[in-house]
Amino acid sequence: MKNHILPAILLTLCCVVFFGGIYTLAIWTVAQVTPNHGEGETLAYGDNRYSFERVGQAFNRDNYFWSRPSAVNYNAAGSAGSNKGPSNPDYLAQVQARIDTFLIHNPAVKKEQIPAELVTASGSGLDPHLSPAAAKVQVARIAHVRKLDEQKLIALIDAYTEAPALGILGPETINVLKLNIALDALER
Repeated sequence: MKNHILPAILLTLCCVVFFGGIYTLAIWTVAQVTPNHGEGETLAYGDNRYSFERVGQAFNRDNYFWSRPSAVNYNAAGSAGSNKGPSNPDYLAQVQARIDTFLIHNPAVKKEQIPAELVTASGSGLDPHLSPAAAKVQVARIAHVRKLDEQKLIALIDAYTEAPALGILGPETINVLKLNIALDALER
């Protein structure tokens, strides 16, 4: 037994020194050469700073592009999906309520035209992006409320559409926070 205790203690000490010190210092050093020095990407708008790359923001007023729903109320500390299956009655009722709300606020849109991402939360519950189709289906509502030309809004959507990574990985997306800040800037 003594032959096993000493090596176990030495291995534990080596792991503590390596993972608690050397590895942590190496990761911190790499982070210091990245943009924003490892603090994540933030966007200043008015008096607020927003983390816009990884965490969605709640937008649900008629004069903005709505975000994808969140299963965790956009709380990054509790990232998770709803864990309810597609046949769960509670889940189906929640999705139907989102559809009904969307149709009330977007009377020119038919139920079949609503992209699924506007009525279902992502797996993380924090997705900050929409597809161009999900943004464009909201154009009529925003144009009416803000008294803007629909073509101007479509051009804005096109300008803020991000290409897939490396041109092939994933779909085109739009960061909703960036798009809504640009929308506010249109009226200045």
